[in-house]
Amino acid sequence: MPKHDPTSEWKSFFDIYAPYYMNEPFTRNTSEEVDFLIEVMSLEPGASVLDVGCGTGRHSIELAKRGYNVTGVDISEGMLSEAARRAEEAAVDVEWIRQDAARLKLDRTYDACICLCEGAFGLLNSGEDATVRDISILRGIASALAPGSPFLLTALNALRTIRMYSDDDVSSGKFDNIALCQVHTVGSCLGEENHGKLPDDVLSSVIREKAFTAMELTLMLKIAGFSVEHIWGGTAGNWGRRPILMDEMELMVVARLDR
Repeated sequence: MPKHDPTSEWKSFFDIYAPYYMNEPFTRNTSEEVDFLIEVMSLEPGASVLDVGCGTGRHSIELAKRGYNVTGVDISEGMLSEAARRAEEAAVDVEWIRQDAARLKLDRTYDACICLCEGAFGLLNSGEDATVRDISILRGIASALAPGSPFLLTALNALRTIRMYSDDDVSSGKFDNIALCQVHTVGSCLGEENHGKLPDDVLSSVIREKAFTAMELTLMLKIAGFSVEHIWGGTAGNWGRRPILMDEMELMVVARLDR
């Protein structure tokens, strides 16, 4: 078994989770979601699109089917293996790159970028600074976009997350009410049948899912060089040009690179 690498706890989780990801109910509206992306981002035919935290590639592959030039980036070999297999089955070409989104370095620029469904954004390994990691992701994306390019992000909705937890949860360490992070172990996020696939120190290691307020995201994007154009409800399977609901899972930000 591999030794515990504290920078790759989410990677370990996604490598195991990859074969099961497309069974999740929120993956069933890919075609409609891509319709929405094309419309909202005004994607021109044949445009180049960067998909950060692409996972199994469901949006990348659907965009490629429609003639877009797509690059999918993910930290997980397991997710990228599933993505490559599905792209081959769909008979489309997508460039797959394994990189940590917080250290994104690409040798070209793109016409648009998507970062969806917590594929990279808001996922903190133990010891990572919640004020640093996600701004690093946004700055990496900015460096990979042509000036004026659109960027669409979905992230966990802090309005809902805060309402899920109590003072006792804060005291017990289940919720960080300063960073707005849900706190888990890798093992608690995997079924017991998968526990034998990872060493005990990885299973017991801490991972955090950060939620965001709309204002927080607006400020982070501004720091990275973006202007926010819209903030909507963005829960997978229920995208639309509509206000954020208090108890929905995700919010959506449509932004544009200033420089």
